[in-house]
Amino acid sequence: MPEGDTVWNTARVLHRALAGARLTGSDFRVPQLAATDLTGWTVRESASRGKHLLLRLAAPESGGGPTPGTGGRWTLHSHLRMDGAWRAYAPGERWAARPAHLIRVVLRSPQAVAVGHHLHEVALLPTADEGTLVGHLGPDLLGPDWDPVEAVRRLTAHPDATIGEALLDQRNLAGVGNLYKCEVLFLRGLSPWTPVRQVPDLAGTVALAQRLLAANRGRWTQSTTGSLRRGQTSHVYGRRAQPCRRCGTAIRHQDLGGRVTYWCPTCQPGPPPPA
Repeated sequence: MPEGDTVWNTARVLHRALAGARLTGSDFRVPQLAATDLTGWTVRESASRGKHLLLRLAAPESGGGPTPGTGGRWTLHSHLRMDGAWRAYAPGERWAARPAHLIRVVLRSPQAVAVGHHLHEVALLPTADEGTLVGHLGPDLLGPDWDPVEAVRRLTAHPDATIGEALLDQRNLAGVGNLYKCEVLFLRGLSPWTPVRQVPDLAGTVALAQRLLAANRGRWTQSTTGSLRRGQTSHVYGRRAQPCRRCGTAIRHQDLGGRVTYWCPTCQPGPPPPA
């Protein structure tokens, strides 16, 4: 399940594979870009913004743009949502990560082939217009724009929202997914159903979320416990009915805002879930 750190890692993989390269071919398997050909375009960089991937390109100076003769700087935007992924392969290497029918984008260069599986919201737009797709996002926990004061301000603007839902709202802070939501609230001793206005140290909660994501940046195994061993990487997430690592109470789970939420009713006192 891609979260902010996973998307950051994916952007780095694409950057290492393609940055500076001139594309020798492209294949878009999404209707809106089916006729687009990026052959001859240069990859400038790959970046992430929250859970969004931004592959920035330079079109040939004479022609080659989505509209002939436009040229300029463009961004290939994609969103991984729950099941998307990008993989980089050496030319001629077998694409083994996902079934072929899930491929949405293929980008070829002399050094590497990037394959996007089950991508969502794929779009090609002028780089100057990126804000139309990601401008609504709050500060990126792993980005250069990270601003904890602004994140807290955005959270407190909706005081009656549950803290569980508020942390997942990418308009407040960009990058927290369901795993980090559950783990942050456990470590802070907060019931997921606590209203934002009742969180005693909102700045501390935000700071912890940023530290957890940053700690997992650069690796694919996400851990909030300090252990990378299978079955020992989380406190509550994915551990329904298993004993709490702190007190032994059975971990519970219930829907909150359309997402399954895991918590320890003993270590996270406060408002209970609705009946």
